[in-house]
Amino acid sequence: MASAKKTVITDAKIVELYMDHVLENGEVPTSVYIFCKENKLKEEEFYAHFGSFDTIQQFIWSRFFESTLTLLKKNEQYESMTNEERMLTFFFTFFENLTLNRSYVLFALKEHKNSFEGLAQLKGLRKDFKDFATELIRERNEEKNLKILKYNEPLFSEGAWLQLLFLLKFWMEDGSPGFEKTDIAIEKSVTTIFQIFENTSLEKIIDFGKFLYKEKFV
Repeated sequence: MASAKKTVITDAKIVELYMDHVLENGEVPTSVYIFCKENKLKEEEFYAHFGSFDTIQQFIWSRFFESTLTLLKKNEQYESMTNEERMLTFFFTFFENLTLNRSYVLFALKEHKNSFEGLAQLKGLRKDFKDFATELIRERNEEKNLKILKYNEPLFSEGAWLQLLFLLKFWMEDGSPGFEKTDIAIEKSVTTIFQIFENTSLEKIIDFGKFLYKEKFV
């Protein structure tokens, strides 16, 4: 009789077990030892992939980013999109991914929903997203001949990151069907940040502010 095939331990498998645990128990595992015992893992198998539960949490957010970017670049129209369209498509896709994992995201951030700045589990996501935003504005700058007309890349990427944090908080508190209000917020916020750096009419910025006031998010 053939012996049962041993399950291959991968990053994805450990993440799956971790997410199942926190969603079923409403808390992070007490220790790596107990987590491994519950899931019939050897501790060395766990540590071969992750150094701690904190690194798993960071890894999950990085995977949200990576899967979003992968889907974005599979879009046949991606190369012909403007930078604003790429950012808009990124946000829509990113929040679709979060919606598929909403229970986990709400658990992971429930204690921090009033302040995500400096949150350790978002450290990797922050770097990845700011690199993405920097690349977008760098491409825009290459189209401009005069240095005075070029945009500050660090400032733009930081502004884009703050927009992502705002949208994350908005989405967490959005009770509208299909999170349609989050979709509206995404459109308005992306338009706003590009309008700011284009130094054009303030009408859309004011419109965005009115939207925030109406929804009581200011």
